[in-house]
Amino acid sequence: MSFFPKIAFQNEVEEYLTTVFRNKELIAALGTQEAENKYQSLLSHLSHPPAFTTVRVNTHLASVKHVKKLLFEEIQKQFKGLRVPVLEHPKLQDILLIPVIGPRRDIKKHASEVIVGAQCGYAVLRGAHVYVPGIVSTSRSVKAGDLVSVYSDIEGRCKRGAKEFDGVKVFLGNGILELSRSEIFSSSGPVKGLGITMIEPVCLSPSFDNVLPSHLFLQNLPSVVVSHILNPQPGEKILDMCAAPGGKTTHLATLMHDQGEVIAMDKIANKVKKIKRNAELLQLNCIKAFCYDGTKALSVEKRENKQEGPPFLPESFDRILLDAPCSGMGQRPNMAYSSTLKEVTSYQPLQRKLFTVAVKLLKPGGVLVYSTCTITLSENEEQVAWALKTFPCLQLAPQEPHIGGEGMKGAGLSLDQLKLLQRFDPSAVTLQGMDINSLQDSREDDLISLANKDCIGFFIAKFIKLNSK
Repeated sequence: MSFFPKIAFQNEVEEYLTTVFRNKELIAALGTQEAENKYQSLLSHLSHPPAFTTVRVNTHLASVKHVKKLLFEEIQKQFKGLRVPVLEHPKLQDILLIPVIGPRRDIKKHASEVIVGAQCGYAVLRGAHVYVPGIVSTSRSVKAGDLVSVYSDIEGRCKRGAKEFDGVKVFLGNGILELSRSEIFSSSGPVKGLGITMIEPVCLSPSFDNVLPSHLFLQNLPSVVVSHILNPQPGEKILDMCAAPGGKTTHLATLMHDQGEVIAMDKIANKVKKIKRNAELLQLNCIKAFCYDGTKALSVEKRENKQEGPPFLPESFDRILLDAPCSGMGQRPNMAYSSTLKEVTSYQPLQRKLFTVAVKLLKPGGVLVYSTCTITLSENEEQVAWALKTFPCLQLAPQEPHIGGEGMKGAGLSLDQLKLLQRFDPSAVTLQGMDINSLQDSREDDLISLANKDCIGFFIAKFIKLNSK
């Protein structure tokens, strides 16, 4: 049952998506009503957080069993003794899954209100506390120590510093204010730090602020699957083309036992610094991060022998991950998607430029994995159809582990080709809340199955390069 409003799009984007999810191939396979039901279910799922929090264990420094024990103790402290299980995944043996309790419908709302921005609100729904930069407005005269109800301004219409807001807002739970109103909106400059400690969140998830920072990396389940599918081996040279913030980069290095070379690129300098910080925190030495535009990473001239960074000569890499910039429509939770149709459709040409460079940089016999965190056909299955037509040297390859569903119809791919793709579609399960009683009555296998499906929207394709022509 839906607790939050369905995700809202601009009209032109809504019309575009309606066409995508009612395409002729899909209607022929499912029927009009079933296709419509799946689409509406997807819209509801996207506004809710995934049913599980997924953390990847840094197996370079600690065993999964050891971290599981420490994490269980931490969650019991945070949840005041509530026994929420920490589950190991049978096919992804470096992740731990924590069920999300909620949405909880019985939380009493308080008169004093705080409005936070949409992105801050989404973080709260996934276990975060509220930091001061995320606060947009508060009730009059609130002070440190007050119990407040926290709401998200999902449409971004609340004015900073307002004393009341009658626009569209979504209840996130209750917390204790750490600062007074005057301190939050201080005229002497921006205030940082913790603004509200959430004590009764609508969705109960553990906070990971400074929790086992060198042992855990908070990551969505499909994002972990990607690195396993690329399957880097010790001693190989790997390229992560669009690497920030470094979750997949550090995972690749861990899977290689920190032996070999992982080149990470991103064109935004601050993001590259974050990759380097994450590599240092997780004590991974084989990662080399560069601030560089992936579309220009192919060298047309001979390089200096000592040159480490981009651009690179053709056929330089054993495996390449292209986790491409995308429209991000699969991210959860998201209740109001603000991008225009022009922005949404701008990603396909960029993805093709990056893909073309990746094919040329890959050695014959090498593996290229392409992924996005979006739900459109144009950025996913259509890109696969284009790649197979444009590059005869590429062949789709089976994915292991194969946890998501097959690809979506509508791009002219064969049934066999669709089965080789992996599309994580949250509408594949019924939207349901989880309380502590239903959790304790559930079988572990059923919980793992739910975690595999009720995650973010995501897409993965794996290619083998047969030759250099």
